[in-house]
Amino acid sequence: MTTIRLTMAQALVKALAAQFTLIDGVKTPLFAGVWAIFGHGNVAGLGEALHGARDVLPTFRAHNEQGMAHAAIAFAKASRRRRMMACTTSIGPGATNMVTAAAVAHVNRLPLLLLPGDVFANRRPDPVLQQIEDFGDGTVSANDCFRPVSRYFDRITRPEQLIPAFNRAMQVLTDPADCGPVTLGLCQDTQAEAYDYPESFFAEKVWTSRRPRADAAELADAVAALKAATKPFIVAGGGVLYSEAEKALLAFAKARGIPVGETQAGKSSMPAKSPLALGAIGVTGTGAANAMAADADVVLAIGTRLQDFTTGSWALFKNPSRTIIGLNVQPFDAGKHRALPLVADVQAGLRDLARALGDWKAPAAWTARAAKEKTDWLETASRYLAPGNARLPSDAQVLGVVQAQARPSDVVVCAAGGLPGEMHKLWQSGAPGGYHMEYGYSCMGYEIAGGLGVKMADPAREVFVLVGDGSYLMMNSELATSVMLGQKITVVLLDNRGYGCINRLQMGTGGANFNNLLEHTRHETLPDIDFAKHAAALGARASRVKDLDGLAAALRGARRARQSTVIVIDTDPLKSTDAGGHWWDVAVPEVSARTEVKTARANYEKAVRQQRIGD
Repeated sequence: MTTIRLTMAQALVKALAAQFTLIDGVKTPLFAGVWAIFGHGNVAGLGEALHGARDVLPTFRAHNEQGMAHAAIAFAKASRRRRMMACTTSIGPGATNMVTAAAVAHVNRLPLLLLPGDVFANRRPDPVLQQIEDFGDGTVSANDCFRPVSRYFDRITRPEQLIPAFNRAMQVLTDPADCGPVTLGLCQDTQAEAYDYPESFFAEKVWTSRRPRADAAELADAVAALKAATKPFIVAGGGVLYSEAEKALLAFAKARGIPVGETQAGKSSMPAKSPLALGAIGVTGTGAANAMAADADVVLAIGTRLQDFTTGSWALFKNPSRTIIGLNVQPFDAGKHRALPLVADVQAGLRDLARALGDWKAPAAWTARAAKEKTDWLETASRYLAPGNARLPSDAQVLGVVQAQARPSDVVVCAAGGLPGEMHKLWQSGAPGGYHMEYGYSCMGYEIAGGLGVKMADPAREVFVLVGDGSYLMMNSELATSVMLGQKITVVLLDNRGYGCINRLQMGTGGANFNNLLEHTRHETLPDIDFAKHAAALGARASRVKDLDGLAAALRGARRARQSTVIVIDTDPLKSTDAGGHWWDVAVPEVSARTEVKTARANYEKAVRQQRIGD
């Protein structure tokens, strides 16, 4: 056996650089690069190794560990899980800063390789700087925080352990069913230790997308259920886009006359102009999609986790005889809520369903009703998007301006607060992948870093990040990284002076205005933050506009610019689109001195009775 003597860190980097994928028949590096913030736990070992491979495996420096991991997650999502990135930090706070991002990747089923530094395997200098000590377990380190939010976790305490650990990591990162974050804790002394690695460990590996076919019995059950349906409905989730199955979905829905609602992750999988594309479903859904879903007798749930926002906390699907079919590559998701599981790749599963269904179609009256529901909803939505004469515009009116300036190839990015609800209902996606929403974990602070990752995945597309002032304040540092890397994004910052979305939820559940909007906080002085000056200080072009006309002009200027741009506009914190949508289960206190809470509790108890969990 031929071997090559390398440090563990050098071997890891060499192995990463040897992984490839095929995209449109072209062999492409699987790892687009490594995000790195160095410290004493990785700078000497992995840092030296990355420097030696910088021509074949680029290293990018960020400004915040969570931010760089968000950028890597967004890159993987925008790449349809076909490419990915790795992230390395020192031990201690650098590592634990990435735990939140690991949860984002875990919930959203996205590949992310995390390489935090770890304690000394030899334990000679224990406790080393930043080391967490467990009084009853000497094997614990801060990196154990990653265990519940990793699909695969390992700690490399000897250099030869890298071989099986790396192979297992790659299987998880590239598996369509088990895909998610992988954490390899790299003991800092082990990073620097040498070993005679077999050359075969560094052989080029080309990964292709596995497309498992449906089981014959499961397929027969699904076909029988659909053929018996008179009111079929499709829920399109993120798995449609991960499988690159948007054309297959459109063909299937069109041939069968089945209306389609989209989850946050699945939005943009159907062309917005299709009469069968009813848009968002669930708590933040359109009136059209929710009306059809409520009556559906068969729900074909494709590539979705069926989380509570999609199902209206399991009160949306009201037909007492309804059946769910779960077409999903992951059995855990396919069988949720007693669904008929159809475990398969989405593309392959839709092809098998189409062949087995023959010339079966939904009743013409059902298909026609879907088209009318859509027409009615678009008329309703247009009223919310249209400019008004109020002193401050609503989020929806801002979206109307951004939509009017958008081109089909553009990508909008968002994550948390009130904007996801408005965008899910109102935004008309121009092309697949044009709507990039992190709403699995709904992580405040994802937005700007996510926009950077999207831009790095597809530099030809204009990327527009919509973010509230609350999320911007939580994490804005990767705006400077976008400037540093020359990765232009346009940020529209809606300033409603606080956490407007949660303030509305607080009021809706009977609570008093408390600790959400800045004016309702304990304070000596109300902050008057000049977000435009702040963004300019980070290197971006920046301006505050006074009205919607100014926003339109600023967006036109941002498109022409070559540098990242931030446009700030004041908005009303209390206005939202009340049309469409569905009840959401947010528990209201049984006991309260407030009359408003008592009223909200009575309404809550009525709504809970509509939930259908066990049938």
